[in-house]
Amino acid sequence: MVSEFSLYKRLSLELNRAVLSLRADEHHLHQLFWECTLRCNLNCRHCGSDCRVVSQQQDMLLDDFLKVLDDIKAHVSPYDIMVITTGGEPLVRADIAECGRAITERGFIWGMVTNGMLLSEEKLTEFVRNGLRSMAISLDGFADDHNWMRGHDASFANAMRAIEALKKQNGLVWDIITCVNKRTIKYLPEFRDFLIENGVRKWRLFSVFPSGRAADDPELRLSNEEFVQMMDFIKLTRLEGKIDTSYACDGFLGRYEGEVRRKYFNCSSGVNVASIRADGAISGCLSIRSDYNQGNIYTDSFWDVWEKRFEKFRNRKWMRTGDCKSCKVWRYCQGNGMHLRDENGELKMCQYQMINGK
Repeated sequence: MVSEFSLYKRLSLELNRAVLSLRADEHHLHQLFWECTLRCNLNCRHCGSDCRVVSQQQDMLLDDFLKVLDDIKAHVSPYDIMVITTGGEPLVRADIAECGRAITERGFIWGMVTNGMLLSEEKLTEFVRNGLRSMAISLDGFADDHNWMRGHDASFANAMRAIEALKKQNGLVWDIITCVNKRTIKYLPEFRDFLIENGVRKWRLFSVFPSGRAADDPELRLSNEEFVQMMDFIKLTRLEGKIDTSYACDGFLGRYEGEVRRKYFNCSSGVNVASIRADGAISGCLSIRSDYNQGNIYTDSFWDVWEKRFEKFRNRKWMRTGDCKSCKVWRYCQGNGMHLRDENGELKMCQYQMINGK
């Protein structure tokens, strides 16, 4: 029994644990991320993929990806599966609207993650006409800090232009994603008010983990105290109810579980979420190390891989090593997110420890 949790929270965590066990057994695919390009028009300090304007990895051909969708359709209904085009920056693909139309015509739900640099009102209207149902835009702070993070002096202005275009689209679900860092943690309340004033209704916050370009950047990583400050801010903002605010999916958050996001912690990677990398590799989610790939669409059937090779994602007892071995909340955490494991399977970062000052 964990004394730091109330009876209600312990019961909620136990229920969540049972639900997650059932979901792992059933492993219904709900989201498929397509890394449709590694090209990008920004040079973000925290990029996990280390994307470039010119990438040595060619964009995946649309026809190659559609074969994956046809493989999935042969086994399950596509109508409950969202295909999310991401990158890199998906809008650098000249055929991105065609990609979306082909995804939609096959019955899948089309979503997109973008930095907003190339998103005009006209392009967004075209995407919606071709079936776009969901979009996420990155906005990391006010102009100076967002441009610093993204490595481009016009990135803030273009993201704001994208937000103005999104506000005019009825029926499109969209949110703002913010990477909180040492430069922005101090003005989160002011930035929240700015978003509300500019018509933003959904806001998702996250903090960087040691991967990609962010692995050795001290300006990006929050201290334990700053992380708790962010948790308290999100909790308060949710209670105020002026903007739908949540922390991202990664990390078991101890006493903040059930208070800073709509659901209790679960890592859906390889359980309900899969990804296709630009080179065809099949993974759980794109934040996971490439050596955790489970196959490749150019040599394997995606569905066979999904059904037969994701056992380590669905039964995570192997993750109970190091600090996790004797952790009192293992029952509820199950080893944290898969993306936080290093090449030896050891945990690189623990939000629960950060919250408790360890």
